Amino acid sequence: METFLNPTFLFGILEPMGAALVFCAWMLWDLRRENKAAAARQAAVAAGSTPSPWPSVAPLPAFSSAASTGSFTPAAALPNLPASLHMTDVRKLSWDDMAVEELTPLIGRRLIYTDKQMLAHVYLKQGALVPAHDHINEQITYVLSGALRFWIGEHADNPGDTYVDVRAGDVLVIPSMVRHRAEALEDTLDVDIFNPPRQDWIDKSDDYLRSGTPMRNGGQG
Repeated sequence: METFLNPTFLFGILEPMGAALVFCAWMLWDLRRENKAAAARQAAVAAGSTPSPWPSVAPLPAFSSAASTGSFTPAAALPNLPASLHMTDVRKLSWDDMAVEELTPLIGRRLIYTDKQMLAHVYLKQGALVPAHDHINEQITYVLSGALRFWIGEHADNPGDTYVDVRAGDVLVIPSMVRHRAEALEDTLDVDIFNPPRQDWIDKSDDYLRSGTPMRNGGQG
């Protein structure tokens, strides 16, 4: 009993407890201060007095001054990279440094691909149509801005009221050999991922996309 009442013993117990309480109090105060600062920043962004920290997404590269021709040109300086790049090593790239391949007056794209996968930026003006087609490649479509309407399976060749709308932030997964058709409901930028790469996109034999004519069933493009 005398040990517990010994001032030195009591001080040895209470000192670390007091330090822990002080630390916890400081952490709570600091957390409250950070929350207030974050709320103030959000309010400033909402009021427009402070620019948002998140980059905006431009749906399409700028058209050339001869807008009637529908030609795509980069939004900034002339590109120093082609529209299609086959990557075999580690390299950092910027989409804005690449040219845009014009497929139709309403559709353009940029491609980066390796031996086993392909990443594409596809730019579709409102009203652009991607005819019914299918391919052996697995496809993931991620809409960054705008909206696409897809007709899937048997509805691709007979588009009607059965469709799926894919809007900004949505992802559509299309397995191998599933037939599909798409229409841009507004100016749209989507990211397409293919495995394996679309050989018809690489060698430019994708006539269905350039002409607007549906690909025959079982197409291997």
